[in-house]
Amino acid sequence: MMSLLLMVSVLLSIMLGPMTLPAKQSLLSILDKLFGSDFSQLNAFQTAIIWELRWPRTLLAIFIGALLALCGAVTQGLFRNPLADPGIIGVSSGAGLGAAIAIVLLPASLSYLTTPIAAFLGGLITTLLVYRLAQSQNGGTSVLILLLAGVAIAAFSGAIIGFMTYIANDMALRELTLWGMGSLNGANSISIWLSALTCLGLLMFYQTQAPALNAFLLGEAEARHLGINVEKLKLQLIVVTAIGIGIAVSATGIIGFISLVVPHLVRMTMGPDHRVLLPLSALTGAVLLLMADIGARVILPPAELPVGLVTALIGAPFFAFLLIQQRKRLSTL
Repeated sequence: MMSLLLMVSVLLSIMLGPMTLPAKQSLLSILDKLFGSDFSQLNAFQTAIIWELRWPRTLLAIFIGALLALCGAVTQGLFRNPLADPGIIGVSSGAGLGAAIAIVLLPASLSYLTTPIAAFLGGLITTLLVYRLAQSQNGGTSVLILLLAGVAIAAFSGAIIGFMTYIANDMALRELTLWGMGSLNGANSISIWLSALTCLGLLMFYQTQAPALNAFLLGEAEARHLGINVEKLKLQLIVVTAIGIGIAVSATGIIGFISLVVPHLVRMTMGPDHRVLLPLSALTGAVLLLMADIGARVILPPAELPVGLVTALIGAPFFAFLLIQQRKRLSTL
């Protein structure tokens, strides 16, 4: 079902935008690209819109949506909390800080290169710092301290980003603002290949850890009794998740709520088994971000909303619903 919905979403993504293209010709243009034919009979301008603008951002939306949802599902399993999000370990704020420093302080002519690299490094360094702060002398890791350290680092990063915003010139300020809202406009071959390889690599790695994540749902003590090296598993998952989120943020800026909403939706319908949850979360995340990007293009034509605003409009009410459900569950205990 989700695979069919993904294919429909891809076709809609090619068709819809400030200039709407016919469904038949849009579909035939894919055959033209594959076989070198001219079934679609689109003019050069329409062909350029599809293959130079819409197709790259469609692919990027698929891989970034899947990547965010995957990392969200693993984070929720690791912390055994459906309200958990990769942002709580500081990776999103760290990536945003790295991007802000690159946008404001480094040459604008190299921003296409320096901003993604700085975002990735910021996310990774911040996450390693948070993990180090949460480590005890006996080598264990407190989940509570990890969360508190993530909140502290996020607050510090937010303050530095605010300072960067204050000293930025008009051009850097606009770029910094748009970065914080998230956008797929920067889709190119490098970002697409990097996000695709990262997404596939993380999916394969996470699938090998799915039985351990299932055991983790029972609690850390029970997981240890089952022979799982809990501290090693936590370090691996946190670092790999930081890499995934860092690459996603470096490619598109900060896109919220995909990593929170999608795993919970899949868990509500398919259950908590990570062997099923992980691939379905990736597929659902790809569909949701792709549909959000379509909405960003058609809500206020010919203007284009940042896709992060659309995901926030979808995710914020759902997050409020989760909080209400959590409160009802706690009140019955």
